[in-house]
Amino acid sequence: MTKEERVVEVEMRGAIAVITLNRPKTRNAVNRAMNEQAVAAMDAFDRNPKLRVAILTGAGGTFCSGMDLKAFVAEGIPSVHPWGFLGLEHHRFRKPVIAAVEGDARAGGFEAALACDLIVAARDARFGLSEVKRGLAALGGGLFHLPRKVPVNVAMEMALTGEPITGERGYELGLVNRLCAPGDALVEALALAGEIAANSPLGVEASKAVIASQHDWSFEEKTARQQAIGGHLASSLDAREGALAFAEKRPPKWQGR
Repeated sequence: MTKEERVVEVEMRGAIAVITLNRPKTRNAVNRAMNEQAVAAMDAFDRNPKLRVAILTGAGGTFCSGMDLKAFVAEGIPSVHPWGFLGLEHHRFRKPVIAAVEGDARAGGFEAALACDLIVAARDARFGLSEVKRGLAALGGGLFHLPRKVPVNVAMEMALTGEPITGERGYELGLVNRLCAPGDALVEALALAGEIAANSPLGVEASKAVIASQHDWSFEEKTARQQAIGGHLASSLDAREGALAFAEKRPPKWQGR
């Protein structure tokens, strides 16, 4: 595959993978080639033990406008891989994924952002489930994730009207973790990723797993469930290193074991 055919770019910045959707002329609308390349990039991130955090962003001042409707007519749905749309629809990653959003995150693009663990957005970013305006419904995870991240009545209004909200409104609702000036989403996301990557990879993965899994746990079973996920941490080399680093007043050197 030639450089000109690449529509997803991957850059490694230490322990952080920056994955950029790169079809700016279509506002990073997703066709089959982009979906396949995004899945490959996310899979490579998931498998690489040296990488601790991924950032998903878009080129040209737009995150992702969703499925490429022209390509949909010609090719059918872009997400033929078992992981689904951009590799985020049906696969839960062990390591954190951050969405860095400028401009539009609409339809499938918003669903991809919702599937990420954290969202950094410019104040004027726009989030919307616009599928109802095109004879569709947000069945790529949007109708599942959105009511878990904003009040249900807000999610209902967004799903039924298809109208977007701004990054600033998303921050007010708790959807957006960090708000920034237009043009600074990637810089802010890199800062957030750096804070995460500085911590124990085992601790981060266990913490993410507990939070992602606990929604249907009862109070009585929470201890056993948490121990099953993270009980091994206390005897890990990283736990020992964390304690030694604290006592010796130095940064820890994590081994991931």
